[in-house]
Parts: sequence; structure tokens; C-alpha cells
Amino acid sequence: MKYFVKVNGAEHEVEVVERLGDLEVRLAGRPVEFHYHEVNSHGQISLTVGERSYGISVEGDCSDVVVTLAGQRYAIDIEDERERAAGLAARARGGAGGPVKSVMPGVVVELLVAEGDEVEEGQPLLILEAMKMQNEIEAPTTGRVAQIHVATGQAVGAGEKLVTIEVPPAE
Repeated sequence: MKYFVKVNGAEHEVEVVERLGDLEVRLAGRPVEFHYHEVNSHGQISLTVGERSYGISVEGDCSDVVVTLAGQRYAIDIEDERERAAGLAARARGGAGGPVKSVMPGVVVELLVAEGDEVEEGQPLLILEAMKMQNEIEAPTTGRVAQIHVATGQAVGAGEKLVTIEVPPAE
């Protein structure tokens, strides 16, 4: 799974894959060799990256974390790619018509509208399966489905056009 991690405001892209009980981590697309050991149940971790070892204290929950390393505190915000996609879709709402694009790679499982259909803001347009999760892609605005760019069973990439919504001119 891909994560977008902000450390004291600086964003980093981290990909984590579990294989046979081991974690494989990529930071900005580059593999990172590391070993970690939970020292206790109070957030104390021993971390080795390459030849260097660190003692780390972790506080917080899954999305808002504070890490203390060598006496320095780091505020960390974590957002996975599903949360990022949902946030991007929410920010896109309320805008004018136009193409609704995929915010993540996936497969179109079901089309819920047809060309010419009138849709309301927030109405599901299609179901996109990504990472074994089915995600409803919603209309960002009220309008008419002008064009459907995908078919059921089609694989799509992030940023690919799914549906175009036409908004009537304001009177």
C-alpha cells in the first residue's frame, strides 16, 4: 500500500508491501533496507537502517503520530492512498462540470449511469475496484452525463478520464 507521509510539513511517498511476513519499504520509489523491533508496548522501537541503529519513541494514533528520535520530536501525518483519493474527490466537489478522473489505478467493476442521465452531486457514477476494495466514484456536481470513457471490466490508471459531466449554464 502507498502512503503519503508528512514529517514536520515535508511530504514523502512511502510504499509498504508485506511478503511472507517481511515488510518491503520504498521511499520515493527507492528500496529501504531496515530492521525494527518493538522494545515494549509503550511505543519504544529499535530501528536499524543500513549500518545505523536508532532508538525511537512513537506516540499517537494511526494517522497523527509524534516520533522522538535522538531527543528531536517529529510531527508525522499519515494518509494512505484510499484516504488521499477520497480527499481529492471531496475537494473536487462543488466545481464546474468536466471530466471525472480516477484518483487511483483500478478496474471498473460496474457502471451505475448511462450517457444522458441526469445526476446529482454525490450520486455514485461507477464502482472502481482498487487494492481489493470497491470504491464508489461519485459525481462532483449536479449535471448530465455527457460521455462515459470506460467500460465494465476495464483497467484504468490514476488520472484517467472515467465520465464527463456537463453542467447547464447558470441562468
